[in-house]
Amino acid sequence: MELLLDRDVRTTSSTTGKLYVDGQFHSFVLEDEDRGLKESMSLAEIAERKIHGKTCIPEGRYPVIINQSPRFKRLLPRLLNVPGYDGVLIHPGNTEVDTEGCILPGYARFADGVTSSRVAFNALFEKIKKAIDTGDKVFITIQ
Repeated sequence: MELLLDRDVRTTSSTTGKLYVDGQFHSFVLEDEDRGLKESMSLAEIAERKIHGKTCIPEGRYPVIINQSPRFKRLLPRLLNVPGYDGVLIHPGNTEVDTEGCILPGYARFADGVTSSRVAFNALFEKIKKAIDTGDKVFITIQ
């Protein structure tokens, strides 16, 4: 399964974009502010630009798994091998305060937020879980 996150609106506190699942629009997404990070940058370059809990993850392609989140105490999709980041999840939330580097899906968006996040997340989680349960690998490309 291929997820594509196409970032298209940037403000001084958040980034929103469109999320596609195997080429089909699924939802909008909310992330922290985009500070121009790329997967190809060195860890030193990332650390220089990153503000902890207030910076979206570097553009790139990452494997996605489902595992138990110690913080949320439930199974959630987790992005692996994100340079300079640890514990990047896809989970429900509505504003940039909820992100802390994670990806928040929603069916509508507004300045610095998304709505209907739980519904959008649950639908996405079921798609990811079904793919993994049938042996498919899941990747997300962020651009």
